[in-house]
Amino acid sequence: MKRSWLGRFWYSFSGGGLLLGTLFFAASLTPTLLPRTFLTQGVLSGASFAAGYGIGVFGRWLWNYMELPKPSGRTLRIANLVAAGFCASVAVAFLWQAAQWQNSIRQLMGLDPVPSAHPLEVGLIALATFIVLIALARLFALTFSAISKWVGRFVPRRVSGVIGFAAALALFWLAISGVLFRVALHAADSSYREFDALVEPDTEQPTDPLKTGSSASLLDWDDLGRAGREFVSSGPTGKDISSFTGKNALEPIRVYVGLRSGETPEERAKLALEELKRVGGFKRSMLIVVTPTGSGWVDPAGMKSIEYLQHGDVASVAVQYSYLASWLSLLTEPGYGTDASRALFREVYGYWTTLPRDSRPRLYLHGLSLGAMDSEQSTDVIEVLGDPYNGALWSGPPYASRLWRWITASRNPGSPAWLPRFRDGSFVRFMNQDGAAPQSGSGWGPIRTVYLQYASDPVTFFDYRDLYREPDWMKPPRGPDVSPQLRWYPVVTFLQLALDMAMATTTPIGYGHVYAPEHYIDAWIAVTDVRDWSQQEIMRLKQHLAESVAPPS
Repeated sequence: MKRSWLGRFWYSFSGGGLLLGTLFFAASLTPTLLPRTFLTQGVLSGASFAAGYGIGVFGRWLWNYMELPKPSGRTLRIANLVAAGFCASVAVAFLWQAAQWQNSIRQLMGLDPVPSAHPLEVGLIALATFIVLIALARLFALTFSAISKWVGRFVPRRVSGVIGFAAALALFWLAISGVLFRVALHAADSSYREFDALVEPDTEQPTDPLKTGSSASLLDWDDLGRAGREFVSSGPTGKDISSFTGKNALEPIRVYVGLRSGETPEERAKLALEELKRVGGFKRSMLIVVTPTGSGWVDPAGMKSIEYLQHGDVASVAVQYSYLASWLSLLTEPGYGTDASRALFREVYGYWTTLPRDSRPRLYLHGLSLGAMDSEQSTDVIEVLGDPYNGALWSGPPYASRLWRWITASRNPGSPAWLPRFRDGSFVRFMNQDGAAPQSGSGWGPIRTVYLQYASDPVTFFDYRDLYREPDWMKPPRGPDVSPQLRWYPVVTFLQLALDMAMATTTPIGYGHVYAPEHYIDAWIAVTDVRDWSQQEIMRLKQHLAESVAPPS
C-alpha cells in the first residue's frame, strides 16, 4: 500500500528521537532564573525538542553502527507505544504545572502571577521552531550524503563518510559565520552606530567649561555618542546633592571619550587623561576609572550612588570601545574592551603615581557586566604592588571573567557559589541584595574589591559546562531570588540559561542583570569606607535613588 506524502513525512522521523525530544520539551517548561513569556517559552521548548530529537537520532545511528542486536518488530512497536504514552503523559503534566513554575519566579521578583502558561500558543511556537531546526538538520544530512557519495567513487566508504561530514560541516559553518552572521553583525553594528550617533532632543551641549563636550573641552560633543552624552549630562549637580544632604557639596566631574573621538584605544585613553587633568579630576578626593558596557553605557545607579555618598567630591572617567550590546561584543570582539580598559588604566594610573601620595585622590575601578570583566583585566595585583590603587567595585561580572571564576572556584568550603567567602575577606568580598556574607577576617587589606551580584543573574552564572553537569550555584542553600523548584537537566538547562542570558535585562530592578541603587550604596560603602553617613541617612538615600533611577531600556 502506497503511503501519502504526509505518511511518508511522519514515518521519516525517528521514534526514539521523538520520545527523547518530548522529554526535553517537558523539561524545558521547568523554571530557571528568569520569568518567560509564551513566545520565549515556545522557542525554547522547540529548540529543546529538536536537541532531544537529534540526540535520539544519533543514539539510533550509534546502535546500528556498533551492529548491536535490534528488537523484533512486535517488541519494538509495543515498547514505542509504552514509551510514547509515558512521554505524552509527562509532557501534559509538565504543561499543566508550567504556570505554577513561572509564578515561583515571579513571586520572588514581586511580579503579578500569571493565570496560564498559554499551552496552545507554546505548543504551536515550539512546533514551528522544531520544524525549522529539523529542516536545517536534514539539509545538512543531504549535503553530507551528496558529498560522501561523490567522494566515495575514489576512496573507501568510511573515509568518504568522514570527508563528507567534514566538508558539509565546513560549508555550513562558512554559510553561517561568513554570510549570515556577518550580514546580521553588520546590520547590528550599523544600527547600534546610528543609534549611538543620535542626539537626544532633551540633551543639550553643556555650557560649563569644566564639562566634557563643552566648547572649552578637548572632546567634541557629537563625538561622545549617545551613551557618553547621557553619562556627562545626567548626573546629579552639586546643588542636587547639597539640597538632599543639607551639607556643602561639589559638582561631580564626569569625563567620557566616545568611540569617534580617537582611532585607537591608546589615542582615546590619552585624550581621557588630558581632559581629566583639564577639568581638575585629580584634585578631587576620589577618582573612579569606569569601564562601560559593550554599548558604552554607564549604569547611572552605580555612579549616582557614589557621587551622593562622597558629597560630589568625585571624578570619574570612561572610554567607549564598542557600539554593540555587551553580549554581542563579548561574542564578536572580546578583546576590544580589555584593550581599551588597559590603555585607560595605564594612562590614568601612570599619571596618578607621579602625584604626591598625601594629596592625590584615592583611585578606584568600576564596571558593570562586560565592563566588569574588562575592568578586572585592565591590570593585576603584581603590576601595582609597589603603589596599589584603593579598590574596585565590579557588578554583574560575566561568566567569562577569569579572576571572578578563579576566586569563586577557590572559595572557602561551605560558602555558596552565589555568595562566596574568599579566605579572610581582606582582599575581596561578594555582596548581593542582602549585603555581604559574614567574614572571618579582622578587616580589609590595602585594596578593597567587591563583586556585586545577584543569584538570579544569568550573565554571571551561565556556563557552557551547564550542558553536562549541575552548576554549584544550584546546590542548596540557594540564593534568595532563585526558585526552589529549579532543577538541572542535561542540555535543557544549558538552553534555558542561554535564553535567560539574552533576556537578562528584562527583569524588575534589583533582580537578574538590573542592579538597584540601594545595593550599589551598600557596595560602595564597603569599597570606599564611607563613615560620615548615619544608618538613617543611608536609608533615606536608598529611597531617594530608588525613586529616581530607572532600569535600562
